[in-house]
Amino acid sequence: MGSVKEECGVFGVLHPDGAPAAPDLYYGLCALQHRGQEAAGMAVCDTFGPRGNITQHKNIGLVSEVFHPQVLDSLTGNLGIGHVRYSTTGDSTAMNAQPLVLNYIKGTLALAHNGNLTNARELREELAWNGAIFQSTTDSEVIAYHIARERPHVACVEDAILHTARRIRGGYALVIASPRKLIGVRDPYGIKPLCLGRRGESWFLASESCALTAVGARFVRDVLPGEIVTVFKGQEHSDLRLVQEKRAHCIFEYIYFARLDSTLDGVNVYEARIRAGKALARSCPADADLVTGVPDSGLAAAMGFSQASGLPFALAFHKNSYVGRTFIKPTQKERESAVHLKLSVLESVVRGKRLVLIDDSIVRGTTMAGLINMLKAAGAKEVHVRISSPPFLYPCYYGTDVPSNDQLIASSHTAEEIRARIGADSLGYMRIEDLQQMTGDLPLCKACFDSQYPV
Repeated sequence: MGSVKEECGVFGVLHPDGAPAAPDLYYGLCALQHRGQEAAGMAVCDTFGPRGNITQHKNIGLVSEVFHPQVLDSLTGNLGIGHVRYSTTGDSTAMNAQPLVLNYIKGTLALAHNGNLTNARELREELAWNGAIFQSTTDSEVIAYHIARERPHVACVEDAILHTARRIRGGYALVIASPRKLIGVRDPYGIKPLCLGRRGESWFLASESCALTAVGARFVRDVLPGEIVTVFKGQEHSDLRLVQEKRAHCIFEYIYFARLDSTLDGVNVYEARIRAGKALARSCPADADLVTGVPDSGLAAAMGFSQASGLPFALAFHKNSYVGRTFIKPTQKERESAVHLKLSVLESVVRGKRLVLIDDSIVRGTTMAGLINMLKAAGAKEVHVRISSPPFLYPCYYGTDVPSNDQLIASSHTAEEIRARIGADSLGYMRIEDLQQMTGDLPLCKACFDSQYPV
């Protein structure tokens, strides 16, 4: 993978029997760690205790670094939400870590947000002119403030959320803890994923189904695009007033973001990537000895390429699992050095061989160039690169940190120029028209490839 940063991950839990929420939040967030490694946080409250008593803890770092046993013991309450973050908007600082907790005229509210608003600046300025004082630089705070501003004028917090959702634009999935309620909200296009789970009488909300598995919950269903789902007194309630016909699910969830064992909107991620590799083999075949993938994101597509092409699949890299993913490194030099620390070549596999190397994308090209150098230094005869996505040409405005156009190598170089620059013997990309093979008839947002922005 190049250096597209991932989305955030959100998780929520309500135990009607009063069991502590913090342990399940911890394991759920650990399962979503791949979606953000800059910061982690959780906020909990006791639905049986005094209204508005929300306890929170958040900081920079991985879930296991932020939450020690003593911290988890201090987070008492049976209702809670959690968040793992990378900076979509706002700097990577503890100030911008989530969840956000608000104390306002009607009590307290905790909110965790995955995504990005396209009209955040406009809404932020409106709030600021009306006296709002912001504590962070995230657009998540804009959402929280709008809910707080609407709440005194409506009968319940769900109506305040509905009024706010009618004003915000972009891709988002929210989990919200009101003093007695767990609430999930998904943008009307379904750009960001959110699902509902259950274990006994307990309810869960999660960005991906893999987090439900981590806490022993069963998958109930995906939250519908535009739906506001509320769990209150052990019962689920659904508000469908924002549901619309037009949908645009993020294709990059299936190409890269989501974990292999997740199923999003009825599409199994592992099977989608196998299908991508098969489509790539049909449209961009290569004369080679074996197929391999860049760990971990290119491996499933490489297996699909192998199955469709008849070429044997082999692992060419050993991955050091104790080194963080390269996208999180803040400078290009650190990213390049991290690649060498993280991956080492299995020389006996590649020596004298013509390889097909599969990855999910090329963003700037530097990571791929480094991998090809490593393979050829280890004795690979040829390296034919195949990418299981089309060329990145346009930025994303919905919460995926695709860099600006001047940083996207494909926006200023032809495929042949990129091939020469990375040192590959040949280069082939997935065709845009083949992307739908990954997800069947699921409507997709492919704006980073074709500039057809749904919002």
